[in-house]
Amino acid sequence: MLIELGRSASRWAGRLVIVNGHGGNARPLADAVRRLRYEGRDAAWFPCAFPAADAHAGATETSVLLALAPDAVRRSWIEPGNTAPIGELMGALEAGGTAAVSANGVLGDPTDASADHGERLVERLAADLAAALHAWRVDDAGRLR
Repeated sequence: MLIELGRSASRWAGRLVIVNGHGGNARPLADAVRRLRYEGRDAAWFPCAFPAADAHAGATETSVLLALAPDAVRRSWIEPGNTAPIGELMGALEAGGTAAVSANGVLGDPTDASADHGERLVERLAADLAAALHAWRVDDAGRLR
């Protein structure tokens, strides 16, 4: 589907960037962008990634959601989950999903999340994306740097 969307958008857009908001999409997105680039389209992808972020529903994602959609956060449900480094969890996570490594679905500790922190994260990400768009340097995997 990404390839077909990219082909369609490329009919009227000189450049195409897909901003990825979910880590699990990185591999298929990179594959799709690689194909689009092979076909001669000026396409790239950019990750919504935060330095030193926890993986899922932890302080990082909860802070961002508190900044962007505070009513969507069920504050009474906020509790720590598995706080092991994501590198230690990847094998089990890829094999069995989040439920395989966290009973409550949380990877990290959202108890310190705040809207202020989320706003700073989003502002930094937007600035990084703007700079990457301006520079338009695309690596071999199609990632905008």
